[in-house]
Amino acid sequence: MALDTASRWSYVRREYDYWWRQYKRRWRGTVVINVANPVLFLIAIGAGIGHLVTPSADTGAAAALGGVTYLAFFAPGMLAAASMQNGIIEGAQVVRGRMPDGPYQPAITSPLEPSDILFGHVLYMALRIAMSAAAFLAVMVAMGAAHSWLVILTLPAATLTGLAFAAPTAAWGATVDDPGRINDLFKWVVMPMYLFSGTFFPTAQLPGWAQPLIRLTPLWHGGELCRTLSLGTATWSGSVVHVCYLGAVAALGLFLARRTFAKHLHR
Repeated sequence: MALDTASRWSYVRREYDYWWRQYKRRWRGTVVINVANPVLFLIAIGAGIGHLVTPSADTGAAAALGGVTYLAFFAPGMLAAASMQNGIIEGAQVVRGRMPDGPYQPAITSPLEPSDILFGHVLYMALRIAMSAAAFLAVMVAMGAAHSWLVILTLPAATLTGLAFAAPTAAWGATVDDPGRINDLFKWVVMPMYLFSGTFFPTAQLPGWAQPLIRLTPLWHGGELCRTLSLGTATWSGSVVHVCYLGAVAALGLFLARRTFAKHLHR
């Protein structure tokens, strides 16, 4: 007999509550990789190296960076990139580690369905991504990297960016047996996106043939959305395109994850 929406939601909440309780016991161990590393990147590259490439009237940097300092350009891009990293860690790495004989298996012997387990965990992933993004955003604003009050909207934008990676990699992580494949994902997918999706320099500096390919990546859309909001240059049309693209990728990931969770979680 099918359960009503309220009953189904209560099961999703049970799975979410499990992950939240686990996090409260081990949150200190996640601070370095989720918060400290991106913040150190921001300080070292944005505020440190950024002094060497600050736009001036006698260089081409002003035009390349849109007339803003390198810190103001780099910080929102790094916010999106850090959310991507956290989303992939929560999606691919955590899901893969829970599949064989982790907490998913006891949960599936309960009344919870695979979709309840998935949605409860994804809800927790969204909270984790948002918490890390909020900490980064606070440092970013304190350093003077934001130019507009719209910067507050970079928090949901960064969270959506993280989910656009968390959901598809959760679908994939449910099928992965070899942990080495997670390392390959970071080596061959994550790092190139870090370098060439507009986090460190404008994509306009890339060859013409590469720019359409870059615009297909969720990180480019997330970085552009966060950057235009932070700088106050966002437009309705551009923002809607970025949000719809990221939302579509996240929704597709959830659709695929429902299938892989149902297939790989056995009662």
